[in-house]
Amino acid sequence: MAITYPLALPTVGLFVRFSLTTQSANAESVSPFTFERQIQTHQGMLWLAGITLAPMKRASAEEWRSFFLKLNGKQGTFLMGDLGAKFPRGIAAGTPLVDGAGQTGQELDTKGWTTEITGILKAGDYIQIGTGLTSRLYKNLNDVNSDSGGLATLDIWPRLRESPANSAVIVVSEPKGLFRLSSNLNLSEVGISAFYGFGFSAIEAL
Repeated sequence: MAITYPLALPTVGLFVRFSLTTQSANAESVSPFTFERQIQTHQGMLWLAGITLAPMKRASAEEWRSFFLKLNGKQGTFLMGDLGAKFPRGIAAGTPLVDGAGQTGQELDTKGWTTEITGILKAGDYIQIGTGLTSRLYKNLNDVNSDSGGLATLDIWPRLRESPANSAVIVVSEPKGLFRLSSNLNLSEVGISAFYGFGFSAIEAL
């Protein structure tokens, strides 16, 4: 059976550490005379993740080993969200959709929310646009209310990867983005107690 990407994370094992880091492409020049700084902001914005798994017995470990081997280092991709923030803090009620085609940048017009809700999304809530290989993970940056028409404009990070289609579905529960391993090397260790340990880092697949 052919391996199809993106993969889903194995459901066995516990995470003892998860980090989700942001990286922005800002260039800096410093005057050697006044030490004044000039910042040039470019479009690059990137998610980076680090994961450490709790020690596990072989039955669970082999599922993770197989997962890494299917990825074949940096070749394959998988879906992952913020493991500590799977669900929104906001009400997030309704059937949220992208409102209008051709959108770019860090503002996203949306529709389909339950009308006139204060805190339809809260600062820090995540959304997903796209599915499969087009899955993109975004973080909402401000508390947002829906208006009488069920509309809301979100400030998001990172900037839109591509212009979503009008009425594209917005996922608010367990949103995920597309990632790949940061390294072609993967190490698993087993101790004298026959418990296996894993850790890995990942980078957003653009």
